[in-house]
Amino acid sequence: MTAAAPTRRIIVVTGGAGFIGSNIVARLSDDNRYDIVVCDRLGHADEAKWKNLAKHAVADFWLPEELFDRLDRHKARIEAVVHMGAISATTELDADLILRTNFSLSRDLWDWCAGQGIRLIYASSAATYGDGDLGFADDDSVEGLAALRPLNAYGYSKLLFDQYAVREADRGHRPPQWAGLKFFNVYGPNEGHKGSMKSVIAHIWPKVSAGETVTLFRSHRPEYEDGGQLRDFVYVADVVDIIAWLLDAPDVSGIYNAGTGQARSFKDLAAAVFAAAGQTPSITYVDTPESIRDRYQYFTEARMERLRAAGYPGQATPLEEGVRRYVQDYLNLPDPYR
Repeated sequence: MTAAAPTRRIIVVTGGAGFIGSNIVARLSDDNRYDIVVCDRLGHADEAKWKNLAKHAVADFWLPEELFDRLDRHKARIEAVVHMGAISATTELDADLILRTNFSLSRDLWDWCAGQGIRLIYASSAATYGDGDLGFADDDSVEGLAALRPLNAYGYSKLLFDQYAVREADRGHRPPQWAGLKFFNVYGPNEGHKGSMKSVIAHIWPKVSAGETVTLFRSHRPEYEDGGQLRDFVYVADVVDIIAWLLDAPDVSGIYNAGTGQARSFKDLAAAVFAAAGQTPSITYVDTPESIRDRYQYFTEARMERLRAAGYPGQATPLEEGVRRYVQDYLNLPDPYR
């Protein structure tokens, strides 16, 4: 008599049809060690989110309102929850909706994972750092988090959950592994559905590919040239590398930055897109809209020492190489999905 095959463990990816979530699903599906379950909404059939998943094996698909019932039903098989589901638009004005989606759901998921002894990796955000005046060191102490002042409700919702996670972990009410990742400016394939929240690369690509001039914001600070505003631009494969490493490092817990550790300018970014297309840069500048000018960040740069000290061995993809891969392997092809 043939023995029954062992039951495979499950990893649940909330927000798994979104940008970062679908790249996580792609990596874990290709790895083929787990059954991957996606919890998300796909929206209208003409939108692109379902295409983010179409190339990869997904064991099951849960709607958000089914999440906790399904978790309870399958808890004996669940290895970890990778929680990417959120309202990620920094321009969303319904603060109650943001808190309900980004904080309350995350809090309930933390409590469930803690009660069931299931690991939890979740998306925080560099938006928790606010204007950056306090720097970008990923201090996950209660005191360090209390000092941060986000600039919008999205950043506040992410900070509120970081504070909840640290406080509850200190009290002993915690999943066996928990890790929050403060994503910086992530770019790469499968972001086409994000509309105005797409990366600058995705926004300017249609003009670059057509041989037209692209537009960046003029600087309103004398210490920065036009287009010289600096961001930590990180290729999506790099943040997926961090998550994959965490899943293989169950003893590592805490809140960590997910960036490159090197700030680069928007002018550098645009030049890299032109270079990937084999074109000479053509850039013009317009004033930053007054509606966002007083909240516009001129510098972000992840401190990556804590993640390194925890044992993470990966290396960040240089900006020009990440942009080249994104443009030539995805944006410039008829099928741009990962």
